[in-house]
Amino acid sequence: MNEVKEQIFSVSEITRSIKFVLESNFEKLSIEGELSNFKAHSSGHWYFSLKDEEAVINCTMWKGVNNYVFFTPEDGMKVIITGRLTVYAPRGSYQIDVRTMKPAGVGELQAAFERLKRKLFDEGLFDEQYKKAIPFFPKKIALITSSEGAAVRDMISVAERRFPLVELLIVPTKVQGADAAREIVENLAKVNLLKNIDVIILARGGGSIEDLWPFNEEIVARAVFKSDIPVITGIGHEVDFTIADFVSDLRAPTPSVAMELATPDQEELKGIIQDNSSAIVSSINSILDEYRSEIEYQINSYTFKYPLEKVRNYSQQIDTLNIMINNLVEKKLLTNNSRILLLSKTLEGYDIQKSLKKGFALIRQNSKFVTRKNNFNKSETHTIQFYDGEIKI
Repeated sequence: MNEVKEQIFSVSEITRSIKFVLESNFEKLSIEGELSNFKAHSSGHWYFSLKDEEAVINCTMWKGVNNYVFFTPEDGMKVIITGRLTVYAPRGSYQIDVRTMKPAGVGELQAAFERLKRKLFDEGLFDEQYKKAIPFFPKKIALITSSEGAAVRDMISVAERRFPLVELLIVPTKVQGADAAREIVENLAKVNLLKNIDVIILARGGGSIEDLWPFNEEIVARAVFKSDIPVITGIGHEVDFTIADFVSDLRAPTPSVAMELATPDQEELKGIIQDNSSAIVSSINSILDEYRSEIEYQINSYTFKYPLEKVRNYSQQIDTLNIMINNLVEKKLLTNNSRILLLSKTLEGYDIQKSLKKGFALIRQNSKFVTRKNNFNKSETHTIQFYDGEIKI
């Protein structure tokens, strides 16, 4: 009896066989699952896992291919991928070579929207204290938008109608699909390097949530918040709200309204100027009427009719004052002369020579007059002064 010889494979042989079987039978797959361990490598490739309640499969999405994904994948997001099954021989593992990726329904995008909204709200990026004022008279406005859409034409039309003096800088930007978010961020940074831009309008026309998704990306929200130049957003229609709207300094429901909010209305300005001009002219006329009335009053007054009479009245007042002053001076002189005369007579009563002439005498002893008997010392010399001379004893 012949013995059947057992076939023995090398590792490489069995791996190549498995690789051939799997890759030839699973060339195009569509798989729904939850993202986990997502990593955007510096090389540009994406590495992640796709899982459900019972299993996990590794996935790779190469640089260039992932450029067509319009959103930023996050762990926990449910997605639908298409690709082919490949075997990585060096590790003996299999993985999905992903060709496309999309959210598993609008609800998944809405959930991602709410997660990012809550995150940025908690960080304070929506706070009013960070909102910059929009200048009333902008000289130059940068439009970050598609250069081919209806939105840019509408904004130009509004600017020409409302405020033709403003200068518009159109920054052609991809506003939908892959790489749109990155391009928006780059153009925001470039415009902020310019020194003569007063306002930035970030705008695009309406569309689905997928079309508007670049404006819900975190990198766009942070770039808008970081802008030193005030940013007005006009994205989609009135009912559309994006994360960029919450972060911007002013949100407009449409691109056209964004331009209206950024520019003054020349018709309103003309009306204001006309009203102010009328008010100024009326005020000037009122002042002139007051001065005219005052001049007429003065011209018709008694002073203008009889100018010399006024001078005579002042001259008479001066004469009256001179008389009053002279009378006061004379009265003061008489009073002072009377006082001087009285004082002179009083002083004459104290004249010693007159007393001596009457027969009185003065006695001096030790160079002092002796006014009392008790002060006289008989043993000392003394002098007796008479009117006609003195005797020394």
